[in-house]
Amino acid sequence: MKISVLCADLADNAAGRALLLARLLEPLGQVEIVGPCFGAPWAPMANTTVRCRSVAGRKLPGFAASMAEVGRMADGDLLYASKPRLGSAGVAYLAKLRTRRPLLLDVDDWEVGFFLRGGFWGTVGRSLNLANPAGLPWTWLGERLRGMADAITVASRFLAERFGGVLIPHVRDTDQWKPGATDADGARRQLGASSERLVMFLGTPRAYKGVDDLAAAMARLGRRDAVLAVIGAAPDGGIARRLRTLYPPTRFVAAIPFDDVPRYLEAADVVAVPQRDTSDTRGQVPAKLFDAMAVGRPVISTRVSMIPEVLENCGVIVPPGDVEALASGIGRLLDHPDEAAALGQRARERAVERYSYAAARRALFPLIERVMGGRGARPGQIG
Repeated sequence: MKISVLCADLADNAAGRALLLARLLEPLGQVEIVGPCFGAPWAPMANTTVRCRSVAGRKLPGFAASMAEVGRMADGDLLYASKPRLGSAGVAYLAKLRTRRPLLLDVDDWEVGFFLRGGFWGTVGRSLNLANPAGLPWTWLGERLRGMADAITVASRFLAERFGGVLIPHVRDTDQWKPGATDADGARRQLGASSERLVMFLGTPRAYKGVDDLAAAMARLGRRDAVLAVIGAAPDGGIARRLRTLYPPTRFVAAIPFDDVPRYLEAADVVAVPQRDTSDTRGQVPAKLFDAMAVGRPVISTRVSMIPEVLENCGVIVPPGDVEALASGIGRLLDHPDEAAALGQRARERAVERYSYAAARRALFPLIERVMGGRGARPGQIG
């Protein structure tokens, strides 16, 4: 069986979820990621072994030709559209109308929610932007047409309540990602933290991810024995300059290949995932939670979306946007390394049990078997 995973944009972090889906599906046959690319390929995909094919992204109406080309590339027996956006779901909907092939839709974010942050008039303005394939009108339409899919998968309970579907969190390969499997000491030396305690944020440091709250919390903590590392922000970029005004000792590393993530996370004494509570985050469960859990690191995060369920009894939870509580929680983990280590161990156990490839496949493969209706591989028979 061949499966085509359709990615909305291979130049941004939409590619991360598409890559996860592709890796989950590899036991079933040939898997390929196809989609438009609106710039340079997403850096964390640099070393992937999954085959990817792309076409140049452009604005509408020229994007219609890109959609047609992606549609020709998407020649799998099963189509799996990652995100209800024009470059992925839009292409898949047209392909289904034309060929009647089975179609799965994956929703890992409340995409329309991203457009609500600007208030009423900002949303009205975005609703008129028809030239942007990733804009509000086409994204809204992609969500409204989700009934064309034979089944839906989602990444959080909020999304399951809103769109229905089977819950497939941002799981990780816990057979490959595990404590002690990387050169963490080398990463600490690279970050200049051989003797200091290391608090780490790893990911795309957008405002709603609370990285400014984290820098402010580190400044409030005021510990000379601890430093903050932000992995995913260019050291000479605007984000780095802004964060240095809040906490000058912050160390920065630009975006890294996905396969290097465990090495950096293992170097951390504390991993911080300080999501804010906004329309951007209510449907999200940050993938970096599962990264840190897989390698057994102690995590501090916020009471947003499904995060408290994921970290129940194996992480520290504070109110979103509460800099004082975030600083206190980080200080507690730094001052009590035995407690931090125990949390990391329980997080690893939770990751293996609930947030591993094996756990996701137990939910996903029977769904694919039902959707395929006996036309391809029988996932339920795979061990």
